[in-house]
Amino acid sequence: MATIIHSTFLPHDDAEAAKGFYRDVLGFEIRQEVGYGDMYWITVGPPGQAEVNIVLHPPGADPGITDDERRTITEMMAKGTYASIMLASDDVDATFAQLESKGVEILQEPTDQDWGKRDCAVRDPAGNTIRIQQQ
Repeated sequence: MATIIHSTFLPHDDAEAAKGFYRDVLGFEIRQEVGYGDMYWITVGPPGQAEVNIVLHPPGADPGITDDERRTITEMMAKGTYASIMLASDDVDATFAQLESKGVEILQEPTDQDWGKRDCAVRDPAGNTIRIQQQ
């Protein structure tokens, strides 16, 4: 029996900005867009990896979240401390240069880490940290 990662979830607070970043900057495919009332989910993923999905969701979509929790989530997103994801690239330096040329918010330039990988970090339009490490 094989267990794989199929989907992971990141919050977004602006659907057009999220689509622009993940499609036009990272080069991901838009796989699905679902609206429900005033909420909007977008599923994206890397071309050629149909089994790997990132679901960009409204931060307060869970009906069990209180108004206070929604405010906390919104504050944490604004600070960039709510969510993150680790991606990989076969050339992290070239990927970083491409992201930088497109005006992406830079958190960390490519760096050789003590734990053995070279990586960089940027922020998506919702404030999520996107770390990209050398494959």
